[in-house]
Amino acid sequence: MKSFSDSYKEAGVDVTAGYRAVELMKRHVAKTMTPQVLTGLGGFGGLFALDLNGVKEPVLVSGTDGVGTKLKVAFELGRHNTVGIDCVAMCVNDIICCGAKPLFFLDYVAVGKNYPEKVAEIVSGVAEGCVQAGCALVGGETAEMPGFYPEEEYDLAGFSVGVVDRSAVIDHTTQRAGDVILALPSSGVHSNGFSLVRKVFGVGEKGWADSHILPDGKTLGETLLTPTKIYVKPVLKLMESVQVKAVAHITGGGFYENIPRAIADGMTAKIEKSAVRVLPIFDLIAKTGGISEHDMYNTFNMGVGMIVVVKKEDADRALQILTDAGEDAYPIGELTEGSERIELC
Repeated sequence: MKSFSDSYKEAGVDVTAGYRAVELMKRHVAKTMTPQVLTGLGGFGGLFALDLNGVKEPVLVSGTDGVGTKLKVAFELGRHNTVGIDCVAMCVNDIICCGAKPLFFLDYVAVGKNYPEKVAEIVSGVAEGCVQAGCALVGGETAEMPGFYPEEEYDLAGFSVGVVDRSAVIDHTTQRAGDVILALPSSGVHSNGFSLVRKVFGVGEKGWADSHILPDGKTLGETLLTPTKIYVKPVLKLMESVQVKAVAHITGGGFYENIPRAIADGMTAKIEKSAVRVLPIFDLIAKTGGISEHDMYNTFNMGVGMIVVVKKEDADRALQILTDAGEDAYPIGELTEGSERIELC
């Protein structure tokens, strides 16, 4: 007998819609499969066989995060196929900061009402993010929660696991004065600071999404919904050939919170603000909201989604490797001796 419950449906939960959503998302999930995945969707857990060839002391690295209130922009625009990329990015970009390769990902979608096509659209973005990160989407959960979320809204979070050889874990104690800080450009606001962004632009008010046109011709709404860039493959490529002494993912807390997390005691990351290629959206946020320069650098990535630290003599080689990997990286500062951890000058 096929599973269904009229009583549960009357309470607002349609289990058959959940089954339909799983069927619709399977073709997206299939794109992420790797030889290490042993099960498909539908089980109680995702099975993944570790390939430890060449890894002497495997260390598992995990990361979890959500998309946050950027989802409000997706609700407003009625576009749900990109926020999944953000969800993956927020997890795997953290994992790579330890030098680890992401292996697999799981998502959690909580909805007010299960519209199977919408859920599948959300998961299509998750799958695309996994493809960009080179990891498998091995499972997830869709929870229909009537009365908890409005029918047209949802929340999206995820979890990822990666692996790194213990000898390859990034060692911050190798940092020295004169090491060069390289910036990897962001694609935009990424997926943090949106509570402030929504306040500045009145997200939800009539006409907000088309109230500004950016220099590239995109509307404000389109610009804000641009998915977070995933840096896994270029950074892993860099680590194959160059000693990387620090990696920092510039997310919530901007420069002031995230860069110090990757800087060793007794060292200071000296950032030249004039070198930072600030994206037009950040100038617009600052001007429209009357936000101070300090608060901008303490909230947003300002056009720098990730930084890496390398020896001065390796800087040119590192830049070439990143360029070959599709990243328009550039230097924005250096390490000096000091206790400040970060100095913007």
